[in-house]
Amino acid sequence: MKITLLTVGKTTDSRLEALIDEYRERLKHYITFDFKVVSLSKSQQSASLSVERQKQLESELILAACNLSPLANNHSPLTLILLDEHGKEFRSIEFADYLQKRMSAGKDLVFVVGGPYGFSKDVYDRADGLISLSKMTFSHQMIRLLFTEQLYRAMTILRNEPYHHE
Repeated sequence: MKITLLTVGKTTDSRLEALIDEYRERLKHYITFDFKVVSLSKSQQSASLSVERQKQLESELILAACNLSPLANNHSPLTLILLDEHGKEFRSIEFADYLQKRMSAGKDLVFVVGGPYGFSKDVYDRADGLISLSKMTFSHQMIRLLFTEQLYRAMTILRNEPYHHE
């Protein structure tokens, strides 16, 4: 079983990248964790793209990176979870329990951070769940760090290790 964080666009802040890398390294002791980035090609990037067209192009990249078709498929070997402002919010212990249940199903988990305008209908239709990290708005680059740290925190909670204090 593997957990992947799939993001649209690269992290441009080296300080955030260093912190993300620190938690990625820590996670190696608990799970197989992959961090994938998909980006529009130079030819696809254009200020003249409509919001809907940009979301559609990003959706194609997200689904292709997961080897999924736009059609919902309950027999997929993975669980697709979108990090989305309309998703369910968890306390850290609740998130750990959520992960434990999902991991016990035996499917790989893919968490997705979308582009600046969110996800297209195709990705929402294919998703198996939505999670919100906060009611506040954070940059997409910061969400990568926040999620990776919360994933690490969840692993320590599941192992009863002293990282999390409640």
